[in-house]
Amino acid sequence: MFQKSPKRPMSITLKTADEIDKMRVAGRLATEVLRMIRPHVREGITTDELDRLCHDYMVNVQQAIPAPLNYRGFPKSICTSPNHVVCHGIPGPRKLKKGDVLNIDITVIKDGYHGDTSQMFAVGTPPLAAQRVCQVAYECLCIGIGMVRPGQRLGDIGHAIQRHAEAQHCSVVREYCGHGIGRNFHEDPQVLHYGTPGTGVELEPGMTFTIEPMINAGKRHVKLLPDGWTVVTKDHSISAQWEHTVLVTATGYEILTLLPGETL
Repeated sequence: MFQKSPKRPMSITLKTADEIDKMRVAGRLATEVLRMIRPHVREGITTDELDRLCHDYMVNVQQAIPAPLNYRGFPKSICTSPNHVVCHGIPGPRKLKKGDVLNIDITVIKDGYHGDTSQMFAVGTPPLAAQRVCQVAYECLCIGIGMVRPGQRLGDIGHAIQRHAEAQHCSVVREYCGHGIGRNFHEDPQVLHYGTPGTGVELEPGMTFTIEPMINAGKRHVKLLPDGWTVVTKDHSISAQWEHTVLVTATGYEILTLLPGETL
């Protein structure tokens, strides 16, 4: 078990070796759902059908629990966020069409622990602007993860992500962020994707959290739709997001939502 530190807020839990093993399993299962659904993301399928396929796979094949279902009233088992939807899109009757980009966000619960990951999918060949923001968002994820190590501060990670996005003439959504994760879906700390160097929580071995930058091709401003969940860009610019669950190790990091042999 990792030792407590006076630098760390008491609300942040350091995971034991047993807990980390369970999170590895949950993370792998979440990633397997994304791999399973990939060939189904095609022109003409509805996001509701994607939700049904993922739900059935999690429940019947993995014997896992879809964490979003009924979480604070969310009505579906996955989040599907196309084009200018930033996050928390509710699957429904909308059919995918050529040129769409789509974020699918998967969180599973297995043996009481959560694995959380998301990635972007393309239907056919999207416009260059959409391809570009998807790439920038992925680069932001990689930059953030690459900085994770004991002694690093979350403000440094957020600043590096923000600096890269803005250098590419994109913007970082500020209302939504990464989060601690483990036995609970959302734990401390909050992981902002913007920030000031030298500020924020200092990382310690045993911390587990998501990094999931939401990057807009246009301005950063967003609005919440009347359904109470779906977040969209105010200027209708394309938004992209990638997410991994990360463990702080003694020497750096481990991505808990990669399959064996996979790399960033």
